[in-house]
Amino acid sequence: MTKQEIKQREAELLEMTGAFCRQNLNEDYLQLCEKLIKKLGRKRDVPFQRGKPEIWAAAVIHAIGSINFLFDKSFEPYLTAEQISGHFGTKNSTVSSKAREIKDLFGMWYYSPEFSTQRMTESNPFNQMVKVDGFIVPIHSLPEDAQQMVKEARAKGGDLEFKTR
Repeated sequence: MTKQEIKQREAELLEMTGAFCRQNLNEDYLQLCEKLIKKLGRKRDVPFQRGKPEIWAAAVIHAIGSINFLFDKSFEPYLTAEQISGHFGTKNSTVSSKAREIKDLFGMWYYSPEFSTQRMTESNPFNQMVKVDGFIVPIHSLPEDAQQMVKEARAKGGDLEFKTR
């Protein structure tokens, strides 16, 4: 595929996932899917240049959804993997396999900062932890001034590891 054809495929995937997210999910998922597709499109060997666009669109949504508990009934929004596959007319096993490839390619996991929804980012249990002398401890166990330093550092996009010596 030429660069122009890859860009056309990318635009097609953005349209497909965008329509699905607007209809079934929310703006947060739409933006995360867009971010993931654009990141895939910047790879040296662009994965979606081969295969059906419907499979790739479903796999992108599946990958984002799986790390954000989309398939858990206790979360909102909630969908099944079968609903995603059904919408795109694809096999769930194929979509799941492609989603695994995507997650492996970018090291995506639960609470991945780059691909977490706002709700997941806010509820991340690791937000309440900090590393002190190589040990992970609850932030609330630190003195008030140290807690404030952690909050300020995280507000600036950083993180801290404290050393007591």
